[in-house]
Amino acid sequence: MQRALPAIILVFTLALDLLVGGGGVSVATGAVLWKLRVPRVLTAVIAGGALAASGAQMQAVFRNPLADPHIMGVSGGAGLGAAIATMAVGVSASAFTGFTVAVAAFIGAIAAAFLVVLVSARFRSSTTLLVFGVMLGFIFSALSSVLQYTAGEESLKLFYSWMAGSFSGCRYLEIILMAAALAAGLVLALVNGKGLDLILFGDEYAALSGASTRRILVLSMLSCCLMTGTVTAFCGPLGFVGIVAPHIARRVTGSSAHRQVLPWSLLCGALLALAADILANLWPIPLPVGSTLALIGIPLILVLLLRQQHV
Repeated sequence: MQRALPAIILVFTLALDLLVGGGGVSVATGAVLWKLRVPRVLTAVIAGGALAASGAQMQAVFRNPLADPHIMGVSGGAGLGAAIATMAVGVSASAFTGFTVAVAAFIGAIAAAFLVVLVSARFRSSTTLLVFGVMLGFIFSALSSVLQYTAGEESLKLFYSWMAGSFSGCRYLEIILMAAALAAGLVLALVNGKGLDLILFGDEYAALSGASTRRILVLSMLSCCLMTGTVTAFCGPLGFVGIVAPHIARRVTGSSAHRQVLPWSLLCGALLALAADILANLWPIPLPVGSTLALIGIPLILVLLLRQQHV
């Protein structure tokens, strides 16, 4: 934990400097601060924390260190919703905005989440659920590709802008919705913490210990689908946070107990998202956050893998 403090302080210091633009806050910059920079920082913190908390649960349920929140097809459902919405831009471009696309993506994510939760309530096997989620994601991706193939230039531009991922553009209403989804999902995850600890040793061990594997799966899917679906709808499909942050949290805490891993995953995810946003805005032309997350996340994954080989 002590080794993690310098990194935490550094990222928050850079975020503060990004907020105030390297100088004092005047009346003129106050509007920019509260209308643009504060919402962007809050969005990054909430989105990164939600994806990281979801990733920690996915890695426990499927006992796979590379599992992430998007593995269940929720982001694919959000992408299909966004694709369907943007196809109408050619008819009336003025009727569609980024918020409209986000609402459509949210509806798609909720529909996918409903299917996942329904299946998790029917089957006890996490392997069956994993196969269903992956196949569902492929189906949604294929449908989105068909729509893109028939779309016009304006529709594709709007769709790819959403797909690139961004923490900017979210108003306080969207931030409140994401914060509410994060709070509800985190409560479900913490309530399910003991079950997640047991299922790390396998479905049979959890059942022999008196836990209901079906209840563990349903609560995990509810939590992850709620957080991931909301974040993906407003920020686009953002990868690597949900994979990397839980691993960092386990190394910092030295434990796999989810009562410790979940809060630390949330913090690490928020820091990674802030770092990606800072990196994206260092250039004259800001980069997509999805790309900077990959630039940060991939080296971290490789470092973790190399260190595990030496242990």
